[in-house]
Amino acid sequence: MSNNFKIYILAITSFLVGASEYIISGILDKIASSLGITMAAAGLLITIFSLVYAICTPILMALTASMDRKKLIMYSLGLFTLGNILAFVLPGYKLFIVARIVMALGAGMVVVTALNIAAKIGPAGKQASSIATVIMGFTASLIIGVPIGRVVSNILGWKSVFGAIALLGLIVSIIIFFTIPNTKGDKPVPLLQQLALLKHKKVALGLAITFFWLGGYSIVYTYLSPYLLTVSHISENLLSTALLIFGVASLIGSKFGGYSTDRWGITFTLIGGMILHTLMLILLSLVTNSLVGVLLVLILWSFSAWTSGPTQQYNLATIEPESSGILLGLNQSMMQLAMAIGAAIGGAMVDHVSLASITWSGSVGVAIAVVISVILSNISSKKLIKDFI
Repeated sequence: MSNNFKIYILAITSFLVGASEYIISGILDKIASSLGITMAAAGLLITIFSLVYAICTPILMALTASMDRKKLIMYSLGLFTLGNILAFVLPGYKLFIVARIVMALGAGMVVVTALNIAAKIGPAGKQASSIATVIMGFTASLIIGVPIGRVVSNILGWKSVFGAIALLGLIVSIIIFFTIPNTKGDKPVPLLQQLALLKHKKVALGLAITFFWLGGYSIVYTYLSPYLLTVSHISENLLSTALLIFGVASLIGSKFGGYSTDRWGITFTLIGGMILHTLMLILLSLVTNSLVGVLLVLILWSFSAWTSGPTQQYNLATIEPESSGILLGLNQSMMQLAMAIGAAIGGAMVDHVSLASITWSGSVGVAIAVVISVILSNISSKKLIKDFI
């Protein structure tokens, strides 16, 4: 069996994890209605998942650094699958929170371990492409996982989505057992040593860009389905289509972000993308009762938001090249922390202001990321001039 096929198996695994995380935003209104809770309380399910993912993944990966990678991904996938089974069978909001915590504990280790295995078994000279394929699986969950989840929940109920993910998790576990080779773990890097990088000004600024960019995005995206239904007046029948279009635009944006970074550089792509991102969030609040207008803004929002994804990853890798692996790992945790806090802020805005206010709050977050990007760019430029002189 070719290693390329094994990489695709890991990408499918990453897809399942992404689907379990993102799917909540696509069915938020149904969960709130079914469990008899507010929209903000339903949004906390994303906050809790992301917080557990962000905080526990680095700790668990540090503790299991020397474990065989195949064994670790099997255990992690088993824990993740168990969380989805619990979400499917347990009744009530509080028990669903427990299921989300179990899910997140496994999810973080699954993704990081899948990326680690991909780098080790990928064809010579194509390790980066192998990692990109696994990341693409995670991104694909946003593109097709969320709209498919909405359709399935309309037909079979929202709990069936987690039952389906659990079933697929079991199938993938069996395939991994028979296809993925035993792979040695890595030399452990103490967590405190990893966190010491945060003392570097450029590292702190780089991670702050991730926090405000994705935090601003999360404020709006978490409540996107109820926003489109209530504020933008999109019909239930068209919602799945709108989510699919949004997802496809994110994939195109991600691809363009990589191309633009190679051709025009980090600064142009990152700052330009986030300025457009900010403008689209503001415009989304102004475009109502026009299906064409709403869809156009959604496309440009998703496209601009995700041009920043690969650009920011590359940006962090160049800040401290000798510690790029650790920095990218910290960035994964920062992304989840941003999603968690963004969802919480969005919930607070929905509860205490209005559902329509989330676009303005999100635009402020992304605008702050633009300012930080300009500051970091100036620091880097001055260093280059100083080194040249």
